[in-house]
Amino acid sequence: MTFKATSEPINVEEVKTLAQLTGEALAKKENRDHELEAIIKGEDDRLLLVIGPCSSDNEEAVLEYARRLAKLQEEVKDRVFMVMRVYTAKPRTNGDGYKGMMHQPDTDAAPSLINGIRAVRNLHYRVITETGLTTADEMLYPENLALVDDLVSYIAIGARSVENQQHRFVASGIDVPTGMKNPTSGNLNIMFNGIYAAQNKQSFLFNSEEVETSGNPLAHAILRGAVNEYGKNIPNYYYDNVLETIDLYEKMGLVNPFIMIDTNHDNSGKNHLEQIRIVRQTLINRDWNEKINRYVRGFMIESYLEDGRQNEPEVFGQSITDPCLGWDNTEALVREIYETLGN
Repeated sequence: MTFKATSEPINVEEVKTLAQLTGEALAKKENRDHELEAIIKGEDDRLLLVIGPCSSDNEEAVLEYARRLAKLQEEVKDRVFMVMRVYTAKPRTNGDGYKGMMHQPDTDAAPSLINGIRAVRNLHYRVITETGLTTADEMLYPENLALVDDLVSYIAIGARSVENQQHRFVASGIDVPTGMKNPTSGNLNIMFNGIYAAQNKQSFLFNSEEVETSGNPLAHAILRGAVNEYGKNIPNYYYDNVLETIDLYEKMGLVNPFIMIDTNHDNSGKNHLEQIRIVRQTLINRDWNEKINRYVRGFMIESYLEDGRQNEPEVFGQSITDPCLGWDNTEALVREIYETLGN
């Protein structure tokens, strides 16, 4: 065996005593979680935005963003419900590059997973308790779910994870909305097989135990675009793409059909400003077609304090992973969505 332990086994229950929600903060989170569940089930007709930085690389910048987003949420709360992206583990195709706060809590220091776990819990906790927002994260590592599952209100399964059986089975035991992206190939059947697996009961080995799950009725689809054999991005938020997705939903007979449009990644070609146009076009499609309006009820938007991206963390609040909308563009877009929904 080439594995070498570099720390003592992690005591999950002990970790959860760090940054634990109690009292009023816990009650507020539970209330917002109930609201979010109602949106996914179609019992609340507000539009869902899962919005925030591509990666949460700097605690103070993320908190500054959260404070601004919380104020904006209060102003648009009757038509728009926002869950803030606090993404703390980033997939890396070849293993190189910044892997997120879970790996490297201080971008100027060496990776430290033990300190990363503390930093991740603390960041989710601070966003929730200091702003009243609730948070989303990506389940890159299923075995790490237990370290944050009491704090996170929305889970995403990425394009490179959605084909993985462990991700699908673990998703079936999650009790919050879980968005499953189409794979980078764009094969919608793979995504829908993942949603089917997540919505149904499963039995499997997880963290050295045999477990059974009850199924997650809040698992749903995220369209994030695709890449063809030549590396060209192929968007899948267009009118016909969405109707094809709806048709597959209906054929599969899945509960709580809900489609979220990921406005970045291969839908935008990672051109952050394209996110604005993608939202506008989708809202037009919703207005034009009643069925699209009924199914497409959310957007995933990558947004931070400053437009674009940088290679090194030099500019406060600018992404060091994928390019994001800056705050001015973000605020304008959310207000535009709000006004459009009121027409």
